[in-house]
Amino acid sequence: MEKYLFRKMQEEDLTAVLQIYNHYVLNTTASFHTQALTPDEMRELVFFTNSRHQTFVATVEGKICGYVFIAQHKKREAYDSTAEVSVYLKPGYEGKGLGSLSIRHIEEYARSQAFHVLVATICGQNEASLRLFERNGFEKCAHYKEVGRKFDQWLDIVACQKILR
Repeated sequence: MEKYLFRKMQEEDLTAVLQIYNHYVLNTTASFHTQALTPDEMRELVFFTNSRHQTFVATVEGKICGYVFIAQHKKREAYDSTAEVSVYLKPGYEGKGLGSLSIRHIEEYARSQAFHVLVATICGQNEASLRLFERNGFEKCAHYKEVGRKFDQWLDIVACQKILR
């Protein structure tokens, strides 16, 4: 297995992360964006004002092969111990264990920041992502039917959560 390293995302990583994300925007239902994002739009998704929320890039031999972030769940104080997590892998890096490593990395970080619950919101069609989160201890807690529309089809979203112990 390849040796993956994680580090906090920096401004110079934005182009690589944007390319990964825009692949999912343009070719899949993993993202509910329907048009490619600009660098400024991407910057808003991956850089946060609250230092507890972070994006980490996954690298192998110095090259970015994915990213994972922990973001604010909702803008109300009672949710401060809950965070949203997302994982995006560069095409070709799926099925190599990097998704699970990314989740374990973000969970370790979440514990260090005193988060109690992690939530992942996943397109119902994205069976690989649903299996990834379930394999890593997330449980399905909600299923919203036909809440998104992309590629001329109605899409469900599934919310999965993990209570950190």
